[in-house]
Amino acid sequence: MNSSVPGSVCAAPAGVTTLLVIAKEPLPGRVKTRLTPPFSPTEAACLAEASLADTLHTVRTLPAARRVVVLDGRPGRWLPPGIDVVEQCAGGLDERLAAAFGSCTGPALLIGMDTPQVTAADLAAALSPTAWDGCDAWFGPAEDGGFWALGLAAPDPGLLRGVPMSVPETGAVQRRRLVEAGLAVRDLPRLRDVDTAADAAHVAALAPDGRFATALARLSHAAIR
Repeated sequence: MNSSVPGSVCAAPAGVTTLLVIAKEPLPGRVKTRLTPPFSPTEAACLAEASLADTLHTVRTLPAARRVVVLDGRPGRWLPPGIDVVEQCAGGLDERLAAAFGSCTGPALLIGMDTPQVTAADLAAALSPTAWDGCDAWFGPAEDGGFWALGLAAPDPGLLRGVPMSVPETGAVQRRRLVEAGLAVRDLPRLRDVDTAADAAHVAALAPDGRFATALARLSHAAIR
């Protein structure tokens, strides 16, 4: 059963990772605004919903103590069974990410909703039985300079608070914060976030059978009719 609980996000057993997805309800005008133009706000929201659905489809296949969407908004038809929902806190993105990790009492791995091409193989190393042997943090760099995944063996909100978000140096600053804290950091594959129409086309080509690619093809076909 899915639940919406504003309190604790997770309490994973020692050595077992909780998987978090930071997400925003896909409403027109509130998500993927950099896709407009060429897409309308409604079309951009459709693509965001497809991206989130693809991400959660992959999440359901992954080994985790618990699977949780940390959501700004309300759950919708895109939410599959077996995934819990908790509310995001108020504040900037750094505060919201920090709060998500701060509610965890064991290893946690957080990903975003903007990489619908993500596969189980991309996250396999960070979710393996030996993921935390000699490792304190997993870092997934994004092509735009940010990051699409972050895992912490001992979640500490202070590792995220104050990191400038949504700027080209976000990833570099966050990874440096981890290293300067004395953490042993391992890297995940570099992925491309969907922010622009060019990103959408590139990502859809990487996962042509996904919901995102199908939605993009449908909208593109309608635009040229």
